[in-house]
Amino acid sequence: MAAPPDDDVLWARGLHYSYDGSPALQGITLGVRPEEIVSVSGPRGSGKSTLLGCLSGRLVPTEGEVWFDGVPLHSLGRASRERLRRDRFGWIGSAPELVPELTAWENAALPLLLTGARQRTARAAAYEWLDRLDIGDCARRRPADLLQSQRQRVAIARALAPGPTVLFADEPTAPLHQLDRMQALRTLTSAARSHGITVVLTSPEPAPAETDDSTGTSLVDRCVPLVDGRRTPTAPRPVTEAEGSAACSLSA
Repeated sequence: MAAPPDDDVLWARGLHYSYDGSPALQGITLGVRPEEIVSVSGPRGSGKSTLLGCLSGRLVPTEGEVWFDGVPLHSLGRASRERLRRDRFGWIGSAPELVPELTAWENAALPLLLTGARQRTARAAAYEWLDRLDIGDCARRRPADLLQSQRQRVAIARALAPGPTVLFADEPTAPLHQLDRMQALRTLTSAARSHGITVVLTSPEPAPAETDDSTGTSLVDRCVPLVDGRRTPTAPRPVTEAEGSAACSLSA
């Protein structure tokens, strides 16, 4: 068994996974460097959610290896994988999955409280992220009293509050409208960069969907397209309007 590259915090080789005999991943190899933000894109059924499940230890691949920070994640027992997910990984799904009996700040603070953090510390971190996501005024409200977009922002705050080494986000802005989607994605990626968090997220659309409309710059470092459980050639980075105008000027 060959060790993963030293400069990759997350590394997968030859991943295969099947559901009832139907292949979802077919030989995926992928490396992610520390503090890199990678988008895995593809249509429904392309295997992107399954890939995130294998990379995060939620699923064990049928074949292949997954390494995190030099640790062979694929060979760990269930308890060790759960502990790693709790202590080092963050997760955002396309549905918030909040605890209905808890307030927004209590939901956001829950991962910290589960790891033994003091309530004051956990509460301060939760409020900080709720404020950054523009829902600080909802901190004392329960999920049933929140809009769907607000619940999803609470879920994003919950994933960021513990300061994970790697954040996995499976279509994290799917429930949001376009304006809310871009703001939430901008906040998520900005927070990851400022706190040194590696991010692997999925998107049903290619890289232009993760382009900041206000600046025309990409919010992610790299896009990995999947089709039918296989990697496809990476699409070239889209040319922004400003770059296109400059090219026209040079050729004129």
